[in-house]
Amino acid sequence: MIEITVDLGIRSYPIYIGPDLLADRSTIKDRIKSRQIMVVTNETVAPLYLAPMMATFADRVVAKLILPDGEQFKTIGTLNLIISSLLENGFDRSCTLVALGGGVVGDITGFAAACYQRGVDYVQIPTTLLAQVDSSVGGKTAVNHPLGKNMIGAFHQPKCVVADINTLTTLEPRQLRAGIAEIIKYGLISDPEFFVWLETELDNLLDLDPECLSYAIRRSCENKANIVAQDERESGVRALLNLGHTFGHGIENVLGYGKWLHGEAVACGMCMAADMSMRMGLISPADYKRVVALITRAGLPRIPPSEINPEDLAAAMQVDKKNQDGRIRLVLLQAIGNAFICDDYSNDTFQSVLNSGRANHPQ
Repeated sequence: MIEITVDLGIRSYPIYIGPDLLADRSTIKDRIKSRQIMVVTNETVAPLYLAPMMATFADRVVAKLILPDGEQFKTIGTLNLIISSLLENGFDRSCTLVALGGGVVGDITGFAAACYQRGVDYVQIPTTLLAQVDSSVGGKTAVNHPLGKNMIGAFHQPKCVVADINTLTTLEPRQLRAGIAEIIKYGLISDPEFFVWLETELDNLLDLDPECLSYAIRRSCENKANIVAQDERESGVRALLNLGHTFGHGIENVLGYGKWLHGEAVACGMCMAADMSMRMGLISPADYKRVVALITRAGLPRIPPSEINPEDLAAAMQVDKKNQDGRIRLVLLQAIGNAFICDDYSNDTFQSVLNSGRANHPQ
């Protein structure tokens, strides 16, 4: 088992990575001291992992809640289901929520924990690659609003993250590829050596080689933990973790939440950010081609679907947490492994990227 610490003073917590962690009940149980525990999962994950999780806490007061599966259910209405269930079960502010699932389950359960009786504990047990390398780490919790993704939320750090790589064997290939998009992101923003490793080992990663998986998850979590420790509430360097997300969140919003997976939209957004970086003379055409080649090899989209109108995409991108004074702030590249936040660009360049190479997403 690999252990990484997210260093946030009194809010510090461990990330555990390895095989068979859900079977080793002590790993999870020892981190939860509460008598009352609510396990929140979804209809896809529940048949696979809910029963053993409930058995882990057989000596506690344990309840369960099974949510519908999909980004389209990451809403205030679903959040209210969790709050209502906590109240109906008579849970007090000493309870702990357990988020068992992917990024949607983790985000919405974390937000419920942040809100319930002004804040209760929660732990993250991510079962998708994207959640294990990204959304379960860092304490960002949220639900979507019809006008913008993750517009309603709070920073609320978990007590621990338990990433069992065995859960990835039950992932659909599309979900696996979506997680690889976030892994590629870490190489692009600050870890060029990791990007080179991914160029070499991508096929093994797609084949779920255990050694490659463990290394990729560890390296991603180390990168994110380092950035979060510097900037917990995204007032500075943490915004770099949004490479590809401003374009990507806009795509998700215009298409309708759930049509593209989050990682697919981020992959496309990273290609668009790399394209804009090249058009601005920040990176070379060769580096741009490396970015697109790796994302394409991973089976991820590099251009938005043709039904998205560029004007609608630009309007959706106006609703972004990084924006200031009405200006869309983008995370761009000065090199592979060197990202920065930019609001000094020409509108003509921005529009040319929005209009460039639109085509249908390959299924």
